Amino acid sequence: MPDAPLTPVDVLVLGGGAAGLSAALSLGRSRRTVRVLDAGDPRNATSPHAHNLLTHDGTPPAALLAAGRDEVARYGVEVVTARVVAARTVDVPGDAGWDGAGSEDAGSSGAGSDDAGPDGAGHEPVLEVRTADGGTHRARRLVVATGMRDVLPDVPGLRERWGRDVLHCPYCHGWEVRDRRLAVLATGPRAVHAALLVRQLSADVTLLTHDAFAPDAEQSADLAARGVRVVAGRVTAVRVEDDALTGLVPADGDVVPCDAVFVGTRAVLDDAVVDGLGLQTTALDFLGEDVGRAVAVDATGATSVPGVWAAGNVTGPQHALAASIAAGSLAGAHVNASLVTADVAAARAATRP
Repeated sequence: MPDAPLTPVDVLVLGGGAAGLSAALSLGRSRRTVRVLDAGDPRNATSPHAHNLLTHDGTPPAALLAAGRDEVARYGVEVVTARVVAARTVDVPGDAGWDGAGSEDAGSSGAGSDDAGPDGAGHEPVLEVRTADGGTHRARRLVVATGMRDVLPDVPGLRERWGRDVLHCPYCHGWEVRDRRLAVLATGPRAVHAALLVRQLSADVTLLTHDAFAPDAEQSADLAARGVRVVAGRVTAVRVEDDALTGLVPADGDVVPCDAVFVGTRAVLDDAVVDGLGLQTTALDFLGEDVGRAVAVDATGATSVPGVWAAGNVTGPQHALAASIAAGSLAGAHVNASLVTADVAAARAATRP
């Protein structure tokens, strides 16, 4: 039997990365009750340093998150280490569906009230989240910032080098491997674009097609013009010496020497959250390659489900730290505005004769 629900809050933030903590900061400074649920496995956990982040370039990701947690704590935000295993909307008239925790437990925030909705009319949404430790958390609004999981090509040894010398983003990691022997491991046609970006970093670049696609005549001409070598065939292994990548091993042919390899990944969302809430998603197509799906949001971060916003990599894997911070801050502001509208409607309803 699940544990009794914890005290409801104004806003639950799912995910304590850059986007989630940024949203929590906006909301905490607006004097909202906020609880952040964080599983503790950020997308950039294997990267030694975060880059391309103004004023914090080169800071270890763990240090950035620790500083962010300290900042939100100043404003009363609660950060809980917990993995979300289920999420849903609860359609309530009054306190139905709260398993005994009615709106009177929510204090002046009005959580669970049926007098106003996010548009100022109708029922307030109630969002419920369950965590692996048996906890049940409820809130008036939800910010989904659970990010995404990178699925790499199935090449033995590749995952073990992820974030070190197997890299994803030339803007995040390119400077650190400039002028070295660089490779691009293809997962589809977007690899041509990646190889041309990587060529800006080094004159020694090899594109390995990995049987994922074959460059057409125009793509081949572009690659040749920039001196990018193309190696056909499937890659079967990585070569490592003294804990450093030294090459990629094709099934047929010689080892391709390289000091770092850039590879596109497939974006996998947290189904327990996204599908549990019924959030609309959109297919991600990058230069003709299916690279996963993302939560569909409007310009404010609002999703297809009333009361639920999303920010960061969950809305698209291209969001680097700076973009995720900005998206979280914007979503937090709009969540607060939604709550203000509902609070005003509830207050007016309470004064009606």
